[in-house]
Amino acid sequence: MKVPASRSLSPLWIYGLLILILLVTAAIRFRLRELPLERDEGEYAYAGQLMLQGIPPYQLAYNMKFPGTYAAYALLMALFGQTPTGIHLGLLIVNAGAILLVYFLTARLSDKRAGLIAAALYAYLSLSAEVLGPVAHATHFVILPALGGLLLLLHGINRRSSLSLFASGVLLGFSVLMKQHGAFFILFAGSYLIYRNARPLKLRQLGVQATMLALGIATPLALTVLLLWKAGVLDKFWFWTIKYAREYATEYPGNLEVFKNLAGSTPHVLYPLAWAAVLGLVILWRKADRTVAIFSTGFFVCSVLTIFPNFNFRPHYYVLLLPAVAMLTGVLVISAREYLLRAQSRIPAALPVALLLIFLAGRLFHERALFFQSSPAQACRLLYPRSAFPESVQIAQYLKAHSPDNARIAVLGSEPQIYFYSQRHSATGYIYTYALMELQPYALQMQRELISEIETTQPDYIVSVEDGDSWIVRQTSEPLIFNWSAKYLQTHYNKVGLLEILPDGQSSLRWGDDIKTSRKVMDVYLNIFKRKDSN
Repeated sequence: MKVPASRSLSPLWIYGLLILILLVTAAIRFRLRELPLERDEGEYAYAGQLMLQGIPPYQLAYNMKFPGTYAAYALLMALFGQTPTGIHLGLLIVNAGAILLVYFLTARLSDKRAGLIAAALYAYLSLSAEVLGPVAHATHFVILPALGGLLLLLHGINRRSSLSLFASGVLLGFSVLMKQHGAFFILFAGSYLIYRNARPLKLRQLGVQATMLALGIATPLALTVLLLWKAGVLDKFWFWTIKYAREYATEYPGNLEVFKNLAGSTPHVLYPLAWAAVLGLVILWRKADRTVAIFSTGFFVCSVLTIFPNFNFRPHYYVLLLPAVAMLTGVLVISAREYLLRAQSRIPAALPVALLLIFLAGRLFHERALFFQSSPAQACRLLYPRSAFPESVQIAQYLKAHSPDNARIAVLGSEPQIYFYSQRHSATGYIYTYALMELQPYALQMQRELISEIETTQPDYIVSVEDGDSWIVRQTSEPLIFNWSAKYLQTHYNKVGLLEILPDGQSSLRWGDDIKTSRKVMDVYLNIFKRKDSN
């Protein structure tokens, strides 16, 4: 796959513009570095915090995700501090690495000009509110090793380098550890490796290369299992990431309704770009060398598949699709420019690039409040209008100030960021309560386990969350946890704090005697309880 020489921009201009893209993106992320943590970030931050204390994943925090992002958070917090700023500075670096890899991968498959366009497009898209880009979701951490692994895959196949293929497998294995969705990139890598050795069939070479790739993939996964076994949490890991995850993935049956949900949840910014990506694929298939077309098509298809697990389409899942969309759009723009040059058309050859720049400028203007104007707290409200994320900081500060360092607390709801901010251990491993409400066979068992853990631990404080987004109750969800908590809190706890979030996003956080009155129009509220026999 020979890269054509650029005919319009010198390497100095190319790399200068690439650096400018990185600097602008970094400046926006740096401005938003104090963005309050949301639920997923709170989960990763709390689990990472525990790891820094020597407590393994799945011991005090249960979840179905593989532990890679927990470890990544722990590393970033060890470098930059256990604060939202430290986490988002780490995301800045991870995102910059992904932008560079999008450039290099596109440049290898097309040319440097297409790579530059793809990098600029990915930089914007990975920041967009439509995919919750400023938030340090696991999808950002999947993209970085996945792209690195695919670049090394191409190098290893072309140079017949066993070491590169092994390293490719290691990075792809890490992408799965960050989140199971990364498995689709492994599927693509294996399929492409078979294709490259199939015409003509090179059975021995395929065997050697596939073995090295598989060994690389298995290495981080096997080491993770070994470490979890040594830490004594392998059974919890197996239950949450395999047994329960299997039930979670099949809760929503695949049918025509799924595609309606997909159409309704797809970020609007991706609609024109998806068509651009498809046109980019058409252009690649019209070229004599089909190798690039095969790679690009497989990469695009598997990227699309990453958003389908559980058929529950969340905005940040689409981050996994962005590199393929950006790459193919870059191919389309540069190919359209070259066509206009060859045809000597009256249409200026610069028009495709100009249209893309207008599109990017328009999108930046559209999201100017998030990128350039809002404070971090206001930006959090733009991303999550009905959340208690900014107020979680104040609640956690109160809990930290009014409890000893070894105190245990519980949050009845899915607000794990409170554990992280307060630096207090959870009285139950159920830092999320979604699983308790799902229509899956373990739901009632999980509720009973949560109740047992809280009654055994007797936490100093309990935060009870009355927010639909923190529970996602179904019509047929088991009500045991709610019936129990109402009686248990009344018997053993006194209410000391109340957070109300009004429909317009304004919030009111009150303590002591001020909680006796309520506005009665709150959209979301959290009650803070202190144990009656707690000093």
